[in-house]
Amino acid sequence: MKLDELVENIDCEKINFENVEITGLSYNSKTTKKGDIFICLVGEYTDGHKYIQSAEENGAVALFTEKKVDSNLPQVIVDSTRYKIADIADKFYNSPSKELNLIGVTGTNGKTTVTHLIQKIFESVNQKCALIGTLGYKLSSNDIYKEAKHTTPQAPELQRVLRQIRTENNIDNVVMEVSSHSLEQRRVGNCDFNGAVITNLTQDHLDYHITMDKYFEAKAILFENLKENSFAVLNSDDAYCQRFKDIIPYGVKILTYGIKNNADIMAKNIEFTGDGARFTLKSKDEEFDVSLHMNGMFSVYNVLAALATAVAQNIDIKEAAKSLENVKGVAGRFEIVHKNPIVIVDYAHTPDGLENVLKAGREITPKGANLICLFGCGGDRDATKRPKMGAIAEKLADKIVVTSDNPRSEDPEQIIFDIMAGVKSVDTEKVIVESDRGKAIEILKNISKDNDVIIIAGKGHEDYQILKDKTIHFDDREQAKKVFG
Repeated sequence: MKLDELVENIDCEKINFENVEITGLSYNSKTTKKGDIFICLVGEYTDGHKYIQSAEENGAVALFTEKKVDSNLPQVIVDSTRYKIADIADKFYNSPSKELNLIGVTGTNGKTTVTHLIQKIFESVNQKCALIGTLGYKLSSNDIYKEAKHTTPQAPELQRVLRQIRTENNIDNVVMEVSSHSLEQRRVGNCDFNGAVITNLTQDHLDYHITMDKYFEAKAILFENLKENSFAVLNSDDAYCQRFKDIIPYGVKILTYGIKNNADIMAKNIEFTGDGARFTLKSKDEEFDVSLHMNGMFSVYNVLAALATAVAQNIDIKEAAKSLENVKGVAGRFEIVHKNPIVIVDYAHTPDGLENVLKAGREITPKGANLICLFGCGGDRDATKRPKMGAIAEKLADKIVVTSDNPRSEDPEQIIFDIMAGVKSVDTEKVIVESDRGKAIEILKNISKDNDVIIIAGKGHEDYQILKDKTIHFDDREQAKKVFG
């Protein structure tokens, strides 16, 4: 693609302009290739303008900048490269989302599971559906994940993957996790969503968004930009449901799901056993029983969100529900890695997430047995949730082990100190502190009985731990299996 075609509708200033051929987009000088336009992204920790020389040496033929720079290459200057990168990515890959049935799933908790359930429903009616999210992207439920960097990829990767899904793999449907960061940073800018799903909105990422109102506003971008004849799926039990309704454009079909409040798709008579959940599903047209191999109230909500999406896509709800009955969940989401005692690994890393997973654990804890929780909090993230999570764990679990998560640049002991500010008990048999996560998991074996239920929360599917000066291999599931045999 010629440079003038790439930037023809972008408000910009051109310096040293020459209509060179652009064969790729790059914002990392180390991976820049011959023929690329180098995009100087300005982020929290670095400034792409510093790496122009390196990009030139690696073959960049043009620059996309926020200021005039010392270079003989053609320069396209815009007010914000971070905001405009989505425009040139969409243009370069010829707007793939316009050729796709693209469904975005956002929310604090449950995004990964809901996207997997929606993918499964599409496949049950013989429609191919690709998935993009936290674990990477995959072309079918049986495929392996590829390229996991962010919950939602940066615009050039996202548009490239969407084009590949549509053209190379001939797939029409895509379900994608959409994070608040990606919405606020416009990583999904120019994406033409046919539908949007919200799981819930509770405290998370306030280190970035600062307030819950700002967090809501970021999530709301997905719904505000829906076009006529698209659809929105909302959780009627979530405190922000009405606010989402209020910002959805005219002509967008709204479907609600819930348990407590009246909704289009509802679950009644909910029961939990060691094998999963059972409930009666009630919709406008019918009522029938559903049995799941997934457990916890959050799983019921996730299934309802997926089924509401199925209805929005004109898929028979009974057939859709049947397709989910044998699903055993997603890696690192309430994943049982050992029995006797039951050891569950879960990604819960927010106050609401921890509360939900502990309530689900309590549902399957036998009378007279203990519910034990091991957790920590990530460093360089919202510190205000730490004492809240400490208080929740103490209230809902019989024993808690407070440890390190991904401390990043922070002192693990300080993070634990913040957590313990929310813990009232001084009983050393109920509350144990061990900053080494590996040793903390070993402690679980010493304080548990065969009929207990143990929740290891915070990291889920992650197979690494981010320390101050390095990232090491660490997988809660591997460690638990090693300890419990």
